[in-house]
Amino acid sequence: MKRLLFALLCLFSLTARANEPIATTADATESENFNPGEMILHHIGDSHEWHWFTLGETHYTTHLPVIAYRAGSGLTVFSSHELAEGKVHEGLKLDHEHLVSTDGAKVYDFSITKNVATLMIASALMLVVFITVARGYAKRGTAAPRGMQSFFEPLIIFIRDEVAKKSIGPKYERYMPYLLTVFFFIWFSNMLGLLPGGANLTGNIAVTLTLAVITLLITLFSSNKNYWAHIFATPGVPKALLPIMIPVELIGIVVKPFSLMVRLFANITAGHIVTLSFISLIFIFRNIGIAPVSLAFGLFIFFLELLVAILQAYIFTLLTAMYIGGAVEDHHDADLQIGGGDGAAPAQAH
Repeated sequence: MKRLLFALLCLFSLTARANEPIATTADATESENFNPGEMILHHIGDSHEWHWFTLGETHYTTHLPVIAYRAGSGLTVFSSHELAEGKVHEGLKLDHEHLVSTDGAKVYDFSITKNVATLMIASALMLVVFITVARGYAKRGTAAPRGMQSFFEPLIIFIRDEVAKKSIGPKYERYMPYLLTVFFFIWFSNMLGLLPGGANLTGNIAVTLTLAVITLLITLFSSNKNYWAHIFATPGVPKALLPIMIPVELIGIVVKPFSLMVRLFANITAGHIVTLSFISLIFIFRNIGIAPVSLAFGLFIFFLELLVAILQAYIFTLLTAMYIGGAVEDHHDADLQIGGGDGAAPAQAH
């Protein structure tokens, strides 16, 4: 196990290496026939290597570790450089970035891909940021915040006061760690994806699916009897309509996190596709006159994505808080359709 961990660490810490392909007639023809669709899908998709940029005929790439398990061969760990350009290594090869076995055996891929590496970077960045902020509070107490603490404090207070308290009510403190984690993880991941050579982490449907499933599980495990009573015995609905309403309400439980998953995935992916499409126009028309227009629109969409990056994090967090608030609200709040924090006065009147 120690040897495996050491090998993994060495592979992951590989420095970017330059690959110099041999110039051939096929390569020249391929460069002339620019394929924008292939280029865009390559940039927004996941990969077993991290391609930073190309300068002339030199590709600057960081090769990430491949970790594969096969029932007959056990665990295999090696650099993705061994699979570059269609090569086969230890009976494994890449088929459109999917790791497959040459003998048709089932392969369980646990590789550190570009998206996984970005997830690790985003997680490490969050740890550094919030450990620093926590130490600032421990050191200065109620004194005026400084440095990094002064930047993140308004955002944390905003999530607490405008999202958690208003959507969940008096029980908001229990869910603040998750809401803050979701908000800053999505925001940091979105911003990392806008860096040159960055990965499209939140544009990966598996990532947004995982976040949505976690939200669903927290909502279901936090729900009280009133939440389920409104599903199986909706107030104000005639009993004759319950056979129709109950399936609709049950479907709604799944549709809510599904909408979270699709919204985040679609908005982030669409932004990258539009930006890359404008840049592709330069290579499609091969006209210097189109370049300023293409770059202008590309820059406009890029700056718009900066806004979308934090906006999508806010929307995901807000809807998550609303779903949780609907599951934990008290009986009188549910009947009057008001938030948990404002339920005391109406309850007395009732």
